[in-house]
Amino acid sequence: MLTELRIENFAIIDRLELSFANGFVAFTGETGAGKSIIIDAVETLLGGRADSTMVRSGTDRANVEGDFRIPEKGPVRENIIAILEREDLLDNSDTVTLGREIRLNGRNVARVNGRSVSTSLLSEVGQYLVDVHGQSEHLSLLRVREHLGLLDSYAGDEEQLDAYQKTYRKLQTVRKEMAEIRQAEKDAARRADLLQYQINEITTSRLNPGEEEELKEERNRLANAEGLAVLVQEALQLLDEGEPEAPSITDMVGQLSRALTQIARLDPSQEAGDEQAQEIAESLSELGLNLRTYQETIEFNPKRLDQVEERLSLIHNLTRKYGSSIEDVLKFAEEAQKDLDSITHAGERLEELAFDEEELIKLLAQHGAVLSKVRRESARVLCKAVETELADLHMNGAVFDIRFEQKPDPQGVPLEDGSRIAFNPHGLEHVEFMVAPNPGEGLKPLVKIASGGETSRLMLALKNVLAAADQVPTLIFDEIDQGIGGRVGGIVGKKLWNLGRKHQVLCITHLPQLAAYGEQHFRIQKQVEEGRTHTVAAPIDGEERLLELAQMLGEISDGTKQSAVELLNTAKAVTA
Repeated sequence: MLTELRIENFAIIDRLELSFANGFVAFTGETGAGKSIIIDAVETLLGGRADSTMVRSGTDRANVEGDFRIPEKGPVRENIIAILEREDLLDNSDTVTLGREIRLNGRNVARVNGRSVSTSLLSEVGQYLVDVHGQSEHLSLLRVREHLGLLDSYAGDEEQLDAYQKTYRKLQTVRKEMAEIRQAEKDAARRADLLQYQINEITTSRLNPGEEEELKEERNRLANAEGLAVLVQEALQLLDEGEPEAPSITDMVGQLSRALTQIARLDPSQEAGDEQAQEIAESLSELGLNLRTYQETIEFNPKRLDQVEERLSLIHNLTRKYGSSIEDVLKFAEEAQKDLDSITHAGERLEELAFDEEELIKLLAQHGAVLSKVRRESARVLCKAVETELADLHMNGAVFDIRFEQKPDPQGVPLEDGSRIAFNPHGLEHVEFMVAPNPGEGLKPLVKIASGGETSRLMLALKNVLAAADQVPTLIFDEIDQGIGGRVGGIVGKKLWNLGRKHQVLCITHLPQLAAYGEQHFRIQKQVEEGRTHTVAAPIDGEERLLELAQMLGEISDGTKQSAVELLNTAKAVTA
């Protein structure tokens, strides 16, 4: 709901700061005092048209700012929080502040929570906060796309709608897979040939994980075979054979070991040295054995070297095309085989999906029929309730109806007569609210009915009936009493008060019978100070309010004052 409204340098308004309560808020004042200008300011705040003519003469900019309390729960809260989080504008989950600055040079700035945003974003947030029915419309009821949601909320068909939408989503999943398979079939032959070639190229190579590293080691030995053989022979000669002038390393270590053994016998404290010498001798023996084994593997084989080089080249070519390693290449072949199998069996899968599609369409038709039945039954009740409200508002003979439209579609869901109709995520039909305000007139879309009091009363009737379904927190009516008299004004006032149980209702009125039902009452006045005209607004109560209502009835006198007292007492008795 709207809690605070601040207006500065807007038209004839110099500066206004208004705080609003819950329930029904009435605005009264003489014609031209600036009541509708306040509504214009709110519409501007909600993203409406803004231009330099709105800037107060003698100033360079106008500002309008409003604080709104976000509902504690429900779709309005969810939608607003989602927008604010999406745009990184969430400062407080309980309130949101909208602002609009209009500059004399024609440029204007929109703000949400103090940060600049586009006008479209301001409108996106504003549509969930306020409905304004005034000289220009900002009404959710005039948006045809929302009529079905309002009807569903009134009908309470959540269970039927949920069953329908679950089936709808399953059908869309099946159709998506079918479309993907059919698209793939268009180039299936070319794709299959390519996959088969790739699979054959990889499988015939008989790759093994780790093979590349082993081949590189073997290539290194083969390429350096001659040098390796010379070095190994040299090492073995030093180890076991020695030179004519000097014994081998093994012989010298043996001599060392024998000497240390003699020392250990004479001095047991040197046994560790003896053990070390023996370990060295054993290590040298093992080293010699390993060198001789390695020597046997060394061969100078140019033919084998060519084979290894050729194999490594093959592996390099495959990894260049299919992956950075042999493991990647093998995985590519596995995935390619799956793709090839899916192409090969696409016809079978399409048959399965076609069967699933037909079964889901039949199920969707069943859920859709149940949903449509609930909607149509609720629509009849809703239409009668609205017409009753209109009769109370002296629109006797007005007809309200809800048009259900179904469109033929060969790909749609089947009906009992064998025909098929289109479907969408929300059901089997489009709905639109229709009205004939006067007897003998044909039904017309809501958006095309005459403006003025007729429109206002229709909106009031709808709002009263749909109060639980319509989630917009704040409703504003500008001169809803246009074209109606005092007796009907009292009825309208009662209905506005009743509407205030579910919403915050702000209403500009010239009828004291209506204003008497206000739970908060603002008097709007035009004053002239220092040669400048400006609008002032203040909440009134007690004697001030009594005098305002008396003046609305005529010249202030004992009679009009007494009538004002009676109006207040009547309203108090009705709303107690």
